[in-house]
Amino acid sequence: MRFKILTLAAAMTVLAACADKKTDTVAAGGGAVAPAVPAPIVATDLRNDFVTKVGDRIFFAFDKSTVSSEARAILERQAAFAKTNAQLTFTVEGHCDERGTREYNLALGERRATADKNAMVSLGVQASRLQTISYGKERPAVVGSNEAAWAQNRRAVTVIN
Repeated sequence: MRFKILTLAAAMTVLAACADKKTDTVAAGGGAVAPAVPAPIVATDLRNDFVTKVGDRIFFAFDKSTVSSEARAILERQAAFAKTNAQLTFTVEGHCDERGTREYNLALGERRATADKNAMVSLGVQASRLQTISYGKERPAVVGSNEAAWAQNRRAVTVIN
């Protein structure tokens, strides 16, 4: 019995020593070897795939909250992604350009986010997995007072929670 306890204590000591060991070692050529990089988190990979391969935003015409045919194509890809990844929930952010009052743009941003959400629901995504928020003109994607900047700011952005 005493031998088992001593063996267990020795094993725990060895494991504890290994846990604190530094990852910097010297390579055969005399230089330091970089520590191993941990594997990326799956959620980060999903977020990157969503943004780069699916598309996370749609754009709107001035003072409008109707989903265009170009936006519909992006929403179809988003809905397919959402259905494939049923464990995920999403927030749809509504945004506006700098023109108009704060209150008006908050309401318009909410209409845009809701239009996005409704389109996703019509494509088969459960409404309970989608929430909306309006940022109005408070979070511009592009700073500027010209049509190019305004066009990039009139958007709805779908974010994985």
